[in-house]
Amino acid sequence: MKTGNVVQEKSYAFAVKIVKHCRFLMESKKEFVLSKQLLRSGTSIGANIEEAIGGQSKKDFYAKLSISYKEARESKYWIRLLFDSDYISEKVKIELLNDVEELLKIIGSIQKTIRNS
Repeated sequence: MKTGNVVQEKSYAFAVKIVKHCRFLMESKKEFVLSKQLLRSGTSIGANIEEAIGGQSKKDFYAKLSISYKEARESKYWIRLLFDSDYISEKVKIELLNDVEELLKIIGSIQKTIRNS
């Protein structure tokens, strides 16, 4: 992975956290449905950023980035639902929500820059 690309690095770090938390939910809490939804959306953020970076055009880049933004919003939903369903602690919820909010701000800022260029 290239260093210096903040959104790429942060989305990858978030995906690693999501994988670890979902593994915990599946092994310790025997929760499979919600955790798989979070696993899918949480890891998709970075995967779509990777696709955006390799995009063939500005339009392709923007489209993949938009998918990343939507996946981050979905991840936020699953995190909140897991907390409200008593599957994750408030500490975990806050940590994950802070990370996903940061990603949303970065991705949103990139989208705004592209729209205004």
